[in-house]
Order: sequence, then structure tokens, then C-alpha cells
Amino acid sequence: MGYEGAARVAGALAAFAPASSTSKLVETFASRRGVLSRFEAFNRDSSRPLLWMHAPSVGEGLQARPVLDEVRARLPRVQLAYTYFSPSAASFARGLSVDFADVLPFDATPDVCRALQALRPTALVFSKLDVWPTLARQASARGTKLGLISATLSDGSSRRTGIAGALLREAYAELDLVGAISAGDADRLIALGVPANRVSVTGDTRYDQVWSRAGATDLSSPLLLPLVSERPTLVAGSTWPADEAPLLAAWNTIRAQVPNARLIIVPHEPTPAHLASIEKWGSSLGVARLGTADAGAADVVLVDRVGVLGELYALATVAYVGGGFHKAGLHSVLEPAAFGVPVMFGPLFTNSRDARLLVDADGGLAVVDASSLAAGLITWLGNRSERDAAGAAARAVVHTGLGAAERSFALVAELLG
Repeated sequence: MGYEGAARVAGALAAFAPASSTSKLVETFASRRGVLSRFEAFNRDSSRPLLWMHAPSVGEGLQARPVLDEVRARLPRVQLAYTYFSPSAASFARGLSVDFADVLPFDATPDVCRALQALRPTALVFSKLDVWPTLARQASARGTKLGLISATLSDGSSRRTGIAGALLREAYAELDLVGAISAGDADRLIALGVPANRVSVTGDTRYDQVWSRAGATDLSSPLLLPLVSERPTLVAGSTWPADEAPLLAAWNTIRAQVPNARLIIVPHEPTPAHLASIEKWGSSLGVARLGTADAGAADVVLVDRVGVLGELYALATVAYVGGGFHKAGLHSVLEPAAFGVPVMFGPLFTNSRDARLLVDADGGLAVVDASSLAAGLITWLGNRSERDAAGAAARAVVHTGLGAAERSFALVAELLG
């Protein structure tokens, strides 16, 4: 079965997927039931240009948001449409200042054509890396300008070779303007098929996004005020069980050296079973969930919700970012760095450009096991001068990356004509 056939089968399966399921795969299909009717119900004002921005999930959405905000503020005539692939991004999309937001239909020609006819975009811009072949081809054929912002392509990306490379080469060649994160990304995108004269280095808009969020964070907010403390605090964000194994094993050692140290732990997936396992580990220490009366004085604060991590890093003396002990990928190290907080993570970080920059600047530290994690945390939690130097270096990395949102806005404005 070819690519088109697989996309059509996926679209057909959406009609049979149960609306309520704990399976992410089932939810991916179910979220697309009736999606084209929702597209067609959108009130498209044909007298105004429309920007369609696509970002596959929340991470890429955070890169798209600064540009969408700039377009909304500076080009108020432009209608804004936003799509995502992962249903986990639905709540994020609802919080955007856009005229239309929904899940992207599967990339089958009939579905893509209906979606394009409904939105009739002036420009279609992809965030970071997901360029859908059929959507790009059909949009270009209709005269829609195509762009890619915060564009990245790693050395080891599967998009560069084999069937994926063959499928994507034509799609990348359709792009009218590309703003790459770095010169290396630009070179790899050109090698994949983007005409060289259409690529420029504009940077990563996440730097502007995390900087702005850090500057706007209010320690007197209802979320943060009960937890404000002089205690040395480790905020461990987006953790998986693979991260928690060395972290929790090291914590007693850390507490022996830094007796008043506090742990705020934010699991990436706060499922009941995941939360229960952490509470069982911390039963002798005193675990309190975020928002409870005991949380302010607790030695371990367990966060049982999503969407608050970016603010909780404001409480950190040191941050640990999860994802570096398994192959799923390291989560955002920029969020804590924007607060001037030194950042630790597991050994599988080399695919993260941001983590490499932090390590090179001495604002980040990669650890390989519980012993190295404990040693690093004891140094940073217990030695203010070293911690402050590392935190300043981490913040400087973010500051150096600012301006990408403005450059990406200029690219999008050019596409809109």
C-alpha cells in the first residue's frame, strides 16, 4: 500500500474509532471524526488574507505561537487558522488567539482538497519539521505560498533517507521560504530538496517564547505563592520513570549533604499509576500534591496536572529536565534556562541542539547515573557561586537566541504578500 492508500485507510478508520479511549493511537483516529465538516463550517472571509499555521504537537506549537501573536498584532486583517496532528495539543490550540483551530485531516488527496477549499489559505506555514507531502503539493497547485519556520533537520533524521526522504523531497522543494534554526539545519534542508535561494537562518522562536514567559511569570500568583521558599529547590520537569529511577535513588544522598533541599517533581504523564509510584517512594519523606494545604512545607511536591511546568521553573534553584534516559527525546531545557537556572539532564541529549549549547556554555550538565546526578546536584544546590555562574551562563544562551520571532514574522509577512 502506497502513501496515498495508507492516508485514505487512516481517514476511513476515523469513522469507527471510539470517541472515548485511553489509547493515544485510538484518540488520534477519533479526533478526526467529522473534522472536514468542521473545516467547512468555518466562516472564511474571502476579502481578507488567511494564514494557515500547522504544528504537529505542543512543542512545535510553542514555536508557532510567537509568530501568530505578531501576525495578530501587526497584521490584524489576516485571518488565522491553526492545525495540529497530535490530539494532546487540542487544549494548547484552544488557548491561541486564532480564528480557527482543529486537528489536521489525514494527508489523503480528497480530504486535503476539502480542507484547502474550506480555508483557502493565502499562505500555509509549517512549524519546525512536519511538511505533509499531499498538503504541500495541493496547496502549491492552488497558488498558496508555502513556508517553514524554526526549521530543523538533524544529522541522523530518518527524513533524510529511504522512503521518507523520497516522499519528502518533492514536498520540501515546494516550499517558497524557509527559516532555519541554524546554518547546519539550512545545509541539510537544502540537501533534502529546498532550493538554496529560499532558505535563510532565522533562529528558533522558542527562545523568544520562553524568555517572554519567564519575564511575565508572577511569583505572587495563586499557583506559585504557596511554594515560594528560600529552600534549595530542585524542579524536576517532564520526568519519565527512566529519569525517576536515578533521581529518586540519588535523593537521600542529596538530602544528607543539603538537608533542607526540596524536590518539586512534574511527571510528563501524570497518570494515576505514575503518581502512585512516586508517592510510594516518598512516603517516608513527606509528599504533598500541588495545590494541597501541605504543599508549602513538604519536602517533596508532586505535580498531578499538565500545563504549569513553565511557571514552576521560577521556583527552581536547579532544574532537571526529563527524557534524557530513554530514546523518546529530551524535553525543553530552554524553559528553566530562561529563568537563569542551571539545568541537568540524562545522557541521551546529543539530538538536542539547546542541550548541547548549554553544556558547551557550562550552563547545563549531562549525568549518566544516580551517582553523577547526586554529585552534580550537591554542587549546584550547595555552592551558590558555582550555581549562580552556571545559571547566568544558561540564561545567556537563551538571550543569544532572541530575535527569531521577529525574523520569522518577516518571513511569514513576505509569504502573505
